[in-house]
Amino acid sequence: MSVFKDHFSTNQSCKDDQGHIDLCPSDSSLIVAILSGGAVIGALVAAPSGDSIGRRKTLLAAVTTFCVGAIFQICARATPMLLVGRLLAGVAVGAISVLVPLYQSETAPKWIRGTIICMYQFSITVGILTATTINVGTSNIDSDAAYRIPLGLQLVPGLILASGILYLPETPRFLVKKGRLVEAGMSLSRFRRLDMTHPALVDELQEIIANHQYELTLGHDTYKALFARNSSLGRRTMTGCGLQMLQQLTGINFVMYYGTTFFSNAGVNKPFLTNLAMIIINCVCTVPGLIVIESWGRRKLLMAGALGMGVSQMLIAAVYSATEDKMENTHGGAANIVLVVFCALNVFFYASSWGPVAWVVTSEIFPLKVRAKAMSVSTTANWLLNFGVAYAPPYILGRGANAFGLKIFFIWGSCCLLSIAFVWLMVYETSKMTLEQIDEMYERVRHAWESPGFNPTWSFQQMQNAGWDANAQPEQQAGDAHSASNANSTDDEGHETATIRPDNSHGSTAPMANLDFSY
Repeated sequence: MSVFKDHFSTNQSCKDDQGHIDLCPSDSSLIVAILSGGAVIGALVAAPSGDSIGRRKTLLAAVTTFCVGAIFQICARATPMLLVGRLLAGVAVGAISVLVPLYQSETAPKWIRGTIICMYQFSITVGILTATTINVGTSNIDSDAAYRIPLGLQLVPGLILASGILYLPETPRFLVKKGRLVEAGMSLSRFRRLDMTHPALVDELQEIIANHQYELTLGHDTYKALFARNSSLGRRTMTGCGLQMLQQLTGINFVMYYGTTFFSNAGVNKPFLTNLAMIIINCVCTVPGLIVIESWGRRKLLMAGALGMGVSQMLIAAVYSATEDKMENTHGGAANIVLVVFCALNVFFYASSWGPVAWVVTSEIFPLKVRAKAMSVSTTANWLLNFGVAYAPPYILGRGANAFGLKIFFIWGSCCLLSIAFVWLMVYETSKMTLEQIDEMYERVRHAWESPGFNPTWSFQQMQNAGWDANAQPEQQAGDAHSASNANSTDDEGHETATIRPDNSHGSTAPMANLDFSY
């Protein structure tokens, strides 16, 4: 879009190959990366806000901020105003990237939780594809509309999300965290489409309550607790941050942000259409991940995806290194075809594994008392790496003896192969378990590679009815926990709230691990 370059290039001496004004590397880097920088801020802000006013209200505030940022971008006629709009939109995107998977994990039934959270990533890929298609349609317009139309259409998904949030209730687990137990029952009733007195719903709600009360006996919900050594919480934080960082180090956003540039530099015919093909593959191939995530499990899918990406990227870098001199001058040659094929395979493996599954695992593994904080920290790690990946490529892809070119795929490929070991050592298998059963697994299973054989055998409600298990908490707290074993709670003002209890026939039910509700 020449009009966009005319308005937002800060250095008129930067020219493209045809002598037209172009964005300098510093302009491209800043415009692209400032959204990621704002997302770091948004991800950090999401936790205290989500824990104080709720997941739903914080999401609504984030969407409002996004719409304001979009309006700034639409109205911008110079770089500073565009950057302000991108920064505001980034803050909103960062908060949304914490809160949407968090909301989904706290409301979804266990047997489709993974698939539902995968839909978050699928929606992102649909958005990327839609935006790219719109850009293609407006790229030949010779007026401001060439970029103002795509920027203005950002408001559409924002308004759709806001409308949905207004209809949906707060998550039952947040309401339990705040001691608003009747509201929690009503929320769970809406999500499960069951009457509040249904035995399955009562059991699920009481398990959530009992699990949260047990968590509170183990320590405070502070950021410091997230990094405690030799604790299950510390392992979970390391897993969440590691997954999110490695997701970025797969190099996928190098392809998504700058694919047209590196395909052009490599001598590929029609680089824009080639990059569009990669975006289509990214969208369509997320679907296989949705289908197999529950049957394959998280660990197998992540390791298979990392292996496929690692091999594909090593081959991309090797082919480029061997034919670099010829490739840039031989459009459509065999080397170019090989490069495009393996790049497509790389995107396929990412889209069906690491794209959605990293978000699924991160949203499942943390206990309720610190879930928002831990999701915030993990997502911040993602956006910090995203900022680096967004900022560096214009310099990496630049011409000259010091430019990496596509040899950068040696680095991405190495990170993918490293990811296999990380998943084997750190990622627990969480499929087909409730969030409370995942807490039990982290308490009882020491090593991640042993987790696929884990079977839940007790519930936190049983522990509560028995006065807790003294072996599962500090000895001096056992008595206090026993005295707190009823299901009553208090709200922030100290007022006692009602508890929904099953009748006596439900007080001695089998552990929730043995129940498989069909609602």
